[in-house]
Amino acid sequence: MADDENENIKDLIVPENLSLGEMYSDYFLDYASYVIMERAVPHLADGLKPVQRRILHSMKELEDGRYNKVANVVGNTMKYHPHGDASIGDAMVQLGQKDLLIDTQGNWGNVLTGDRAAAPRYIEARLTPFALEVAFNYKTTEWTRSYDGRNKEPVTLPMKFPLLLAQGVEGIAVGLACKVLPHNFIELIDACIAALRKESFELYPDFFTGGLADVSDYRDGLRGGKVRVRARMTIDSKKLIRITEIPFGTTTGNLMDSIVAANEKSKIKIARIEDNTAENVEILVHLPTGVDAETTRDALFAFTDCELSISPNSCVISDGKPQFLGVTEILKACAFSTKDLLQLELEIRLGELNDKWHFSSLEKIFIENRIYRDIEECTTWEAVIEAIDVGLDPFKHLLKREVTRDDIVRLTEIKIKRISKYDGFRADEEIKALEDDIAETEKNLRNLTRYAVRYFTNLKKKYGKGRERKTELAEFAAVNRTQVVAATETLYLDQKNGFAGTSLKKETPVEKCSKLDDIISFSSDGNMLVTKVADKVFVGKRPVHVAIFRKDAPKFYSMIYREGRDGPVYAKRFQAGGVTRDKVYPMGKGSAGTRVFYFAVHDTEEESAANTVVVHMKSGLGLRNLSRVFSFGEQAVKGRGSRGNIVTKHGVDRVVRANASDLEQ
Repeated sequence: MADDENENIKDLIVPENLSLGEMYSDYFLDYASYVIMERAVPHLADGLKPVQRRILHSMKELEDGRYNKVANVVGNTMKYHPHGDASIGDAMVQLGQKDLLIDTQGNWGNVLTGDRAAAPRYIEARLTPFALEVAFNYKTTEWTRSYDGRNKEPVTLPMKFPLLLAQGVEGIAVGLACKVLPHNFIELIDACIAALRKESFELYPDFFTGGLADVSDYRDGLRGGKVRVRARMTIDSKKLIRITEIPFGTTTGNLMDSIVAANEKSKIKIARIEDNTAENVEILVHLPTGVDAETTRDALFAFTDCELSISPNSCVISDGKPQFLGVTEILKACAFSTKDLLQLELEIRLGELNDKWHFSSLEKIFIENRIYRDIEECTTWEAVIEAIDVGLDPFKHLLKREVTRDDIVRLTEIKIKRISKYDGFRADEEIKALEDDIAETEKNLRNLTRYAVRYFTNLKKKYGKGRERKTELAEFAAVNRTQVVAATETLYLDQKNGFAGTSLKKETPVEKCSKLDDIISFSSDGNMLVTKVADKVFVGKRPVHVAIFRKDAPKFYSMIYREGRDGPVYAKRFQAGGVTRDKVYPMGKGSAGTRVFYFAVHDTEEESAANTVVVHMKSGLGLRNLSRVFSFGEQAVKGRGSRGNIVTKHGVDRVVRANASDLEQ
């Protein structure tokens, strides 16, 4: 067996002292690092994931001003991205749909309806003028070898624009997620200018789907923040709601499905729904007779995708590792990175201009002073070089740098035709133009911030038209779902057996309700229970009160009960307070044999205080008066856990509401 094959086998042998846990830890860490760094998270420098960067680099390679088949771009990109054509094609379609870097032709799908793009062989693309201006400069690009070592690819593109914030990005890695929301093109440029001028600025998301957004809890795009987005809708008539913009993160198809599902679950009531979406969104929601349009609109926000909540998670690759940076920090980093790139471009251009000026001046001296004649008698190459160098000596003080051997070699390569037709006046004009360019470049380097601001201003002027904000920023309160849900059900009560539900249609109706409501019940043995509305649910033995539990309209309860079988009789006024669903709450100690003699419900505290009853004691107790008038106004309103005050320690037969004659006595 060959030595190299032996070495490969040795690499595969697991060391005896390496445990399975250590192997898993090492391999998992390697895989997680690879997915984070090479697949899912964008780089701060250019705002691109590796596949996106490779697609753009490949398109620049193929760039000739004409459209290329996407299939050809995908095939060329596979030289750099070793993960198959499907992932490349999908990533390219997503880039093209953002309408910023790629000029598309053909059916690229519809981000509003969710329709997919045509196959890569049918659609075409080329780089936009904006992309060519801000994303590419081979002279300022850092290069690395491709995965197979055959080609060069950029480590990052020299991006002179905050692309990450303009496009937004979403990615899921191993144990890490990234979600940067898109922002407005013009506002980003204005923010870059403000950052360079060390002025304050604020940035909030702007979505291509439009709609409304509440960014009051945005928190600069960091984890823990939240953006609530809503569809834009208008009430055209009592029976028609028109949706013209949808929330970011959904499609018209998904939005309609959520509306239909809410209707089927009786959360809203609609007659029918139409989708007329083409270039712009138009969804028509038709309402049945008797349904309030404004309530239905609020219900659409509460129960459908007409309102969504988005949780940003601004994570980028910076300094070779993932970091959580706020939108403000990302913007500042991009603005000053652009300034650094512009400085580098100016320095490179200044060097090129100085080199060109140097050689143009050298050529002028060489030709006008006929130094080329000094080499006619030279018999060796070294003699030629020396002769020219000696001939240039009287003029070297006119140059800005030393004359090198390479300069002299270039002079020897000037063709006789150029020497014979040399125009000194024209040469002076060219040198003067170079000097003006050098002066302008040096001026820009001295005033680099002003130059960078002017660069961003020109970007805004050239490419900002039609990129105004689409999403309206607004603050809107959360919709109370229990208030807007359609009350399409009826709650029925089986008093004898202690069951309540919407399916008990032969029993006693209680009140209208919805599937979202809760039932509150008080049993004759002194227990309270709150449970979800259902087809049929047990609410307690011989319930004395069953109703829909409405937290926004708290009730006042009055009760007289006996604690246990032989305990004293208590009276109490109370409110239900906060409850846990399906938990049984005893109104006293919860003793066996507890019995409720009287129970009443009132909307206000004043009504409960005015409540008066007559307590009838059992006969045979040796009492002269077997009845007593009791006013609940004597009791303070307390919590449901309060035992109350003793009414009597004697046995009670019954408790009834007091009438006028009882009160006179």
